[in-house]
Amino acid sequence: MSRPATPSQPVPSTKPVLPLQPLEPVQGIRPPLPAQPGAAPAPARRAWVEQIMGMPISIHLRGDDVDRPEAQQAVAEAFRILREMDSIFSTYRDDSDLMRLRREEVQVSQCSPLVEEALRIGQEAEVLTKGAFTTLLPTGDGDLAFDPTGLVKGWAVDRASVPLRSLERISFCINAGGDILIGAHPDMPTTGPDAIVWRVGVEDPLDRQRIASTLTLARGAVATSGTAARGAHLYDPHSRELVGRPGSVTVTGPTLLWADIWATALFVGSDSTSEAFATSATDYLSTAL
Repeated sequence: MSRPATPSQPVPSTKPVLPLQPLEPVQGIRPPLPAQPGAAPAPARRAWVEQIMGMPISIHLRGDDVDRPEAQQAVAEAFRILREMDSIFSTYRDDSDLMRLRREEVQVSQCSPLVEEALRIGQEAEVLTKGAFTTLLPTGDGDLAFDPTGLVKGWAVDRASVPLRSLERISFCINAGGDILIGAHPDMPTTGPDAIVWRVGVEDPLDRQRIASTLTLARGAVATSGTAARGAHLYDPHSRELVGRPGSVTVTGPTLLWADIWATALFVGSDSTSEAFATSATDYLSTAL
C-alpha cells in the first residue's frame, strides 16, 4: 500500500453530493517537491473523493484549469464507471450480477458483458501466473465460488481513467485504497520541464509508519499486495490456505489491472510464478519487502 510521506488527516468516508467538492490532502500521494528558485509555478491541482467498493477512492487532477466544466464532467464520469463496476461485482450487495450468478438466479449470458470478460481475464491470469492467481475463492461456508475481487479494483480504475485521459493539459492520479494509477492526456510530455510527475510512497510492511521507498511517475500503475493492512486475506490456490507471512510485493507497470494481479500472484506464488513474471510481464517491475 502507498501512503503519504508526512502525517495527514484521514480521508472522509462520506460520499459527496454532486457537484463534486475538492478535498486535500488525500492519503497515498506524497506532497510535491518544493519549487526551486526561478522555476515555473506549480500546476494547479484539485482532488475529489467518493466511498466506493467499501473504500475511499480519490481522483486528483494537476495541470491547466482543473476547474473547467470538462474536468468536472470527466471526474463525474470516472466515478460513475467505478460505481457501475461495484454494482456488477460487489460481494456485499445481494442485487449485484455476481451474487445473483452465484445464487444461480441468472446465467452468465444474462449478466453484464463485463462478467464474462472477468471470467476470461481470470482464466488468462491463472495461466500466466502458473496458477498463483485465481478467481475461485473461499466463501464463508468454506467452499469455493467465482469471486473476481482480486482483479476488479484495478480493472475498474483502468476503465475509470478513460474519460480523464481526454483532458488536455491535465495529468491525473486515481488512488483506490492505496493502489494507484497515474496518467495524462496523450499530448502531455513524460519528461522535461513541462512534464507533471507524481511521487508515490510505498510503506514498509514491517513498520507502517515508515516509507520504504518513493516512486516518481508521470504515467503508470502501482499495486501492493501483502498482509500488513488486512492480515491473512490472500488465498494460495496450491496450498488452499490463506497466506499469513509478513511482507509485501509492489508491482509497477502500464495498467493497474495487471499490476494488481501480479502483486497478488507474486506474494502467494512460488519460484515458477516469479519466473513467469520475468518472462511474460516485461513491461512490469516488482519489489518484495
